Amino acid sequence: MAGLEIFSLIASLVCIAISIIVSIFGFARRGRYTITINDKKDNNNSKSFSIPDIAGTVFSALSLFFITLTIIARGVQTGHGPFSNMYEFAIAFSWGIIAMGLFFQWRYKTGAVKNVGLLVALSLIIFAIVQHAKPEPLVPALQQSVLLSCHVASAIVAYGTFTIGFGAAVLFLIQNRRKSKWLPSAELLDTMSYHSVVIGFPFLTALIILGALWADIAWGSYWSWDPKETASLVTWLVFAAYLHARVIRGWKGNKTALLIIVGFAAILLTFFGNYIFTGLHSYR
Repeated sequence: MAGLEIFSLIASLVCIAISIIVSIFGFARRGRYTITINDKKDNNNSKSFSIPDIAGTVFSALSLFFITLTIIARGVQTGHGPFSNMYEFAIAFSWGIIAMGLFFQWRYKTGAVKNVGLLVALSLIIFAIVQHAKPEPLVPALQQSVLLSCHVASAIVAYGTFTIGFGAAVLFLIQNRRKSKWLPSAELLDTMSYHSVVIGFPFLTALIILGALWADIAWGSYWSWDPKETASLVTWLVFAAYLHARVIRGWKGNKTALLIIVGFAAILLTFFGNYIFTGLHSYR
């Protein structure tokens, strides 16, 4: 299983890299490699498909398959979910990004935002390979498997979705200034970033609640102002402020895009906080 784990992780890395390269090639050669399918019943109704876009989607789906295989192989070896060290966290985070990237591509018919997420996922997988850790028994604080699995599952969905929202926010700022005909419209990118928060925020809330319940069982206290707990709370407050500004105040555009980027920076601080702060979450 160890061999399968490493093979599938590297295969996922290669597939992501190919997907990004193919997408960049398709962006540079937009319109040159397309297939047009005519409707036999209606000659005026035809659909055009970009070969690079199709190839990019296929390799993205393959990367999701291989990273899922990595998580399964790791789970068979350890007997628990991907939550005992930063190597496993990084793999799980990458899975969430790729999965949500494909979902948003299917939902909004554009892969541009997914490609930004894939760059983050690629970086995380490289980080995971560098941080590779052999399977070891869980430390006592991590032995509430069911509760902790739900806690981590919420984090995977929340962080993956917010990463896609971050990609949409970055592209929005570019599109709002450059008016590129190759990028999705600013309105669509703004909508995608908003919907990413609508989906991710409840999971972020569940993440904190489940984490507090787990902390009470593991350490005897629901909240200890541990640096990682505090960073999670700051992340929650940033995205809560975004929703308040968007829904109550009616903010749109640059201001809300910048709030999402700040929220993503808070996620990175929470994720990599183990290397900055010491505390109850300082395992690596």
